[in-house]
Amino acid sequence: MTNPATTNTAEHSTFGAGSTDRSAGAPDASTAQESGQGSTTIADVVVQKIAGLAAREVPGVHELGGGAARAFGAVKGRIPGASASAGQGVSVEVGQRQAAVDLQMLVEYGVAIPDLAKDVRNNVIDSVEQMTGLEVVEVNINVNDVHLPADDGDGADQGSGDRVQ
Repeated sequence: MTNPATTNTAEHSTFGAGSTDRSAGAPDASTAQESGQGSTTIADVVVQKIAGLAAREVPGVHELGGGAARAFGAVKGRIPGASASAGQGVSVEVGQRQAAVDLQMLVEYGVAIPDLAKDVRNNVIDSVEQMTGLEVVEVNINVNDVHLPADDGDGADQGSGDRVQ
């Protein structure tokens, strides 16, 4: 993600002027919101899942993730009791008050991609800001494939033995 106001550390990222380095804090906790009555810490994975779920809510988004991530998710989805990760295809950088999100998407054929990207961006920003109180400074969207209606049948019935022809 490219943001000139970003300062990277080994464990987290902070955004904007006035942010402080919290690298001595908990390794998985990237956001601390302080008040006079204590602090609230939000882990990166929380922001990642919120963004992933928000992106999937938008009609026209078929799936999130690059080719390898989708293939791994499909295999994982066939294992009893396992499910695809809500954060698949989503990476985030979270600071104390701001967040940036990168999405990898597979879109439905026939959908206007610029309109879809705008809707996804708005839904991700609204969801993350409402649920976490963080300001989302950017949502970068990489459309890496188009899902064709004919793709639905490929491989879905392989090995079932009770296909009707």
